[in-house]
Amino acid sequence: MEDLNHLVTLFEEHSNPANALPMQKYMKNHFPFLGIKTPLRRQLTRNFYNETGILKKDLNLELVTQLWKKDEREYQYAAQDYLVRSIKKVNSSHLTFIEELITTKSWWDTVDVLSPHIVGNIAKVTPSMIEETIEGWAFGEHLWLTRSSILFQLKYKEETNENILYKYIKANATSKEFFIQKAIGWALREYSKTNPDSVRQFINETPLQKLSVREGSKYI
Repeated sequence: MEDLNHLVTLFEEHSNPANALPMQKYMKNHFPFLGIKTPLRRQLTRNFYNETGILKKDLNLELVTQLWKKDEREYQYAAQDYLVRSIKKVNSSHLTFIEELITTKSWWDTVDVLSPHIVGNIAKVTPSMIEETIEGWAFGEHLWLTRSSILFQLKYKEETNENILYKYIKANATSKEFFIQKAIGWALREYSKTNPDSVRQFINETPLQKLSVREGSKYI
């Protein structure tokens, strides 16, 4: 793939082993890194877009797939950035593909981009996807899909469907999993910026883990 090779060349030319080790350590050694810090990576990605014109072409899911298969974490970040930049081309037919990304090489740094940005946009444009697919995530047993179901409305503000938000939170309120407790708190905290009274009442009336309450109550 010409586009893939172009990006790989750009990234490899700017790899920095001295940066790679602490970056890998920050991610609990789950993934190797090239050592390209975020500002430079974003600049290189912009250069890639300008040099290839890829954002003006049809959505290239094969590029995303190949980037996701590569070992170094910067390639997954580049894939996400490309999807976010191509958001108008991503639709409900791609949700299964996005689900595969969420459940592959999973960690908060990918899930927390894919959920509110990509899944959130798909659900906003095609709300039927919530009941058809995302609800299954909320009541399922896959950690990162469950987290995604709680976070997909994170950017909705006044468009948040609080019945769905609260339903999915209640379904996972007793979870002992840190990343679920944290997601609940984050979702509540974000929604409290729009509807503090509702969130305050929900927290008061719902048995939640202490971490979720602490995080969710920060602005109320």
